[in-house]
Amino acid sequence: MPEGQFKVMRDILAAPSPVGFEGAMTRGVLQPYMESFMLDGWAVDHFRGNAGIVLDTHPGQDELFSVMVIGHADKIRMQVRSISEDGKIWINSDSFLPSTLIGHEVLIFSEDPQSPGRYRRIEGGTIEAIGAIHFADAKLRSGASGIKKEMLYLELQLHGANRRKQVEDLGIRPGDPIILNRPIKRGFAPDSFYGAYLDNGLGCFVTAEICRLIAERGGLKNVRLMGAIAAFEEIGRLGSRVFAGVAKPDVVIGVDVAHDFAAAPGVKDRRFTPVAMGDGFVLSYGSITSPYLNSMITEVANKHQIPVQRRVCGRDTGTDAMAAVFASIDAASTSIGFPIRNMHTISESGHTGDVIASIHALTEMLCHMDAMNGGQGVTADHFRDGHPRLDMASPLSHP
Repeated sequence: MPEGQFKVMRDILAAPSPVGFEGAMTRGVLQPYMESFMLDGWAVDHFRGNAGIVLDTHPGQDELFSVMVIGHADKIRMQVRSISEDGKIWINSDSFLPSTLIGHEVLIFSEDPQSPGRYRRIEGGTIEAIGAIHFADAKLRSGASGIKKEMLYLELQLHGANRRKQVEDLGIRPGDPIILNRPIKRGFAPDSFYGAYLDNGLGCFVTAEICRLIAERGGLKNVRLMGAIAAFEEIGRLGSRVFAGVAKPDVVIGVDVAHDFAAAPGVKDRRFTPVAMGDGFVLSYGSITSPYLNSMITEVANKHQIPVQRRVCGRDTGTDAMAAVFASIDAASTSIGFPIRNMHTISESGHTGDVIASIHALTEMLCHMDAMNGGQGVTADHFRDGHPRLDMASPLSHP
């Protein structure tokens, strides 16, 4: 990945956008980036109830076949729970495994009590639980027991008298968001990178890059692309269902990270699909995914020699691909992603080739849709009539 493109990805992932505070990524980084390449007539839509945005290539043209590609801007975060007399700031661990947080530097964002709506950024804090090995019980020392979420606190190195008041004077209050402080870096292995919050700044980066490549090609004539950056995914995928309910797209594609099961420790006996980092982007099968849409993406990827892997999902994709069914609208959906390691830690790692593969696969798929039907473009009837008929499957026997 060229350094300029890597910097865009790094800036997107570094934006401080914990759940409920997505504006730093959407309005602070992504919207200016999108506006730098948008074609005349394109627009960016904003929302009242959340800080999500949607780049719309054909605003107001509801008659066009529409495809919504969704990344989500919200990051899992810790939150202040309470403050004790000794100045300890007790926190919750949200979707983090508590033991992965110990000792890591964090950022805390506090609202100014004298000026509600104005936030301050506090650096220099770390997440702790034990204080020192000398204070741990025998089971914890031996590894027989572990760190519980109730043990976690934010250490700001305060000392002297009235430490609780020192904390409160900073304006720190229960509910204040805390995020990990580690921007991504290039890794040791070729084409690798690591850091915090690949989930899901990568999905936002892919969505923006698809829009950029479509702009470079002069746009689409017959397909309305909606590049969506959603909020609230990490607390139930609540933002994307609002997008789908408002825009009612014909196709919804969620873009999110996936697990590198081939390298996951201790799960061999669970027989996960051996999806691997570096082997291409991931396409989900099962749940509400559309076989017709998946076949189209696979056909286009094969034509352009873009590596694609299959990911199996059950009742739920676990991504914003569920937006249409959650919003009770009729849309063909699927989920794509890229295998990463160490998900929901400060050292998530991925492969730039997988990310680039997903960008080009969806870009080529959109162009394919635009050129279908003798240049008239794809229609909703293609999807209505494209459902596979297994009762018409050809018999296959051993040669």
